[in-house]
Amino acid sequence: MSSELQTPHPDYREWLAELKSRYRQVQLKAAVTVNTALLAFYWELGADILTRQSNTAWGQGFLAQISADLMKEFPGVAGFSERNLKYIRQWVQFWGVGTETAPIGQQAVAQLQSVPWGHNLTLISKCQTRAEALYYVQQTQVLGWSRSVLTHQIESGLWQREGRAITNFAQTLPAPHSDLARQVLKDPYVFDFLSLTPEHTERELESALIEHVTQFLLELGAGFAYLGRQVPLQVGERDFFLDLLFYHARLHCYVVVELKTVDFEPEFAGKLNFYLKAVDVQMRQEGDAPTIGLLLCKSKDRLVAEYALSDIQKPMGLSTYTLSHTLPEALRGKLPSIEQLERELGAVDGAEDGGGV
Repeated sequence: MSSELQTPHPDYREWLAELKSRYRQVQLKAAVTVNTALLAFYWELGADILTRQSNTAWGQGFLAQISADLMKEFPGVAGFSERNLKYIRQWVQFWGVGTETAPIGQQAVAQLQSVPWGHNLTLISKCQTRAEALYYVQQTQVLGWSRSVLTHQIESGLWQREGRAITNFAQTLPAPHSDLARQVLKDPYVFDFLSLTPEHTERELESALIEHVTQFLLELGAGFAYLGRQVPLQVGERDFFLDLLFYHARLHCYVVVELKTVDFEPEFAGKLNFYLKAVDVQMRQEGDAPTIGLLLCKSKDRLVAEYALSDIQKPMGLSTYTLSHTLPEALRGKLPSIEQLERELGAVDGAEDGGGV
């Protein structure tokens, strides 16, 4: 098979002229619609490439040929590099065009074209299925994620974690509200921005989360507004303190988060139920939905958790959390301590000072 088109077929010349004309039209679009118009052009181009490569004998050098011809006509347009043309073909193929699988609908195509090209490349390189990728497209549209945030959310497995917390929302909240509340919680939460030892305390975890409150809010998800830590509540003659208190803008309710650095125990649910009652009585205003609780534990037995939450009257969920940056136990004893490093560095400094003239 030829590596290039020695004598371009008349159909090729006609198609090349059509591409030039279509791209000139794209260049004339208003700046506000450039991304959508450009990606719409990319979509048609990718579909054309797949169709023509399967139905013609233009050879392996086809992409290099069309790249060279388009870059000659539109110098300085990086989107027509051979590498980017391969990405365009891969992008369209990922979504089912030119394959035996059914392509996505026009509404989904419009959603893809509403996010930047770099985001689209991240999606096809990191997502395993079209359903997963479309989920991240929709989240990017709603939340305005940058490419780095999108990458983080994919790598942390948000698609697999969202809506997976154990809750009693179906029994304690009305149907529309319960469905939305369930989607707000995830399991597990990934606090990979923290550096804590495996033996961290609840207070250390709480302090670290607040110190990195921006990353914490990103992991919690859209709609959470941080109100405070160790928030005091007085019931009778006693004082109680909420670990973390939030207000959720979409759910229109307070959210009490209790942190536990141990396995879930049934009594944790009872204590949180008490806190939710107190917040509803003392803080909830007209127009606020019932306060929701979230127990974050180191681990859980799912059946024990389901039993514990089944008869609780207040809406709450249970999730676990992970610390990706925790130092493995096997390495902890093999690394030098700060004191050892200081002694060694001091010895080196002393030797250098002693050797001076």
